[in-house]
Amino acid sequence: MNIFRRCWCRAFQGAFRLAIPLLPYRRPEQLGDVAELPVRLARRGCGRVLVVTSPSVARMPGTRRLLDALTQEGIGWTLYDRTVPNPTTATVEEALELYLRETCQGIIGIGGGSSLDCAKAVVRAALPHKPLSKLGGVLKVRRPLPPLAAVPTTAGTGSETTIAAVITDAKTRDKYAVSDFPLIPDYAVLDPEMTLSLPPHLTASTGMDALTHAVEAFIGRSTTPDTREDALAAVGLIFANLERAYQNGSDLGARRALLTASFRAGCAFTKSYVGYVHAVAHSLGGAYNVAHGYANAVILPVVLRAYGSAVYPRLARLAQAAGLAGPGADSRTAALAFLDGLDGLKARCGIGNAIPELRPEDIPELARHADREANPLYPVPVLMDAGELEKIGLPRVHTGEYFHEFVTKCGDPAKVLKALDAGGFNLVWTHSLTRRRGTAARCGRWSSPGRTPRAG
Repeated sequence: MNIFRRCWCRAFQGAFRLAIPLLPYRRPEQLGDVAELPVRLARRGCGRVLVVTSPSVARMPGTRRLLDALTQEGIGWTLYDRTVPNPTTATVEEALELYLRETCQGIIGIGGGSSLDCAKAVVRAALPHKPLSKLGGVLKVRRPLPPLAAVPTTAGTGSETTIAAVITDAKTRDKYAVSDFPLIPDYAVLDPEMTLSLPPHLTASTGMDALTHAVEAFIGRSTTPDTREDALAAVGLIFANLERAYQNGSDLGARRALLTASFRAGCAFTKSYVGYVHAVAHSLGGAYNVAHGYANAVILPVVLRAYGSAVYPRLARLAQAAGLAGPGADSRTAALAFLDGLDGLKARCGIGNAIPELRPEDIPELARHADREANPLYPVPVLMDAGELEKIGLPRVHTGEYFHEFVTKCGDPAKVLKALDAGGFNLVWTHSLTRRRGTAARCGRWSSPGRTPRAG
């Protein structure tokens, strides 16, 4: 990145950092059970609410429990259950039409980040004469909104705490965020029973999404004492509980801990922002519909290693929070321990290191899109432009070349295969051996569920 653009980015970020104490950030009121929500909405004068969710979540017992509680409290409800992964402007418009037609007075989003973002984007109800595309960016909503409640069924997106809704343009497939303080939900219902049906591979990828939020918020240049505290707490909770929930989905203690971690990571990155991991993951999601949590999990170690020694002191503190290094370890040793621990956690939770959909010829355009999203807004520790983002290692993500490092650090290829198989990954093996640092490991490629790896 040239010196003039670098100065502009840092000046822009510096201005936002100085403004943080003056901005109206707030935390949603936390509820621990969906049955508590109707009472709060009744106090706000809601006679009818729009419930935004997906077809699968609409069939969950917890959703029925919430709808029954609304009825018992005398609150009418209208169900919109057609949200999709990476919600589009078309689904938001459809939900908005239903909200207006049924004269709803509040909104409840139930599900993962896609359903919660769709619910938040129905903010268009407060701005009926502006197309959704005109609201992309920061501080463009401004008006107060109807009561908004978020009921996460995954522990990862942090949408129950954030000022943003990420939407995909139905025509261009570009992703953009609508960001403003009225989008912070009034209520966040952290009910672990709502996450019990989450399968292992989604438990893992959404947990890695929360971890990415915490890590990027912590290593950035716009942290505050409270965001640092939230990020460190989230990292500790995730390293202590993600594998537990992955191995035993009925572990309510682990599920509740992960919901808390997701909430605190969301609070951290709402103020301190994210970085290039998210910018690249958004590009991948828009281009190939790759699940956001999985894309973050694959990209996170790539970007952290690309930052190099500039992030070692911060990664060292994260390593201590995760129980991977003691307080006496030097920053380089502790930082590398965190990177190794990250690889190990991914392996134990069946998360691969490849995105087979990624085409090398698409990388320049993906990098340009990530550049446009991240710069100058994201206060990253090391600035990169599109040309530099192209070189961080995305071709290796396509081919899965990180696998030999994966196996070497885990020590036992059989354990890695077992974890990947448990996560629903389809493995396609080559029969070559790669030697690095004196260690031989069988190389392979894999894909997320339902995807077929590219040949070669």
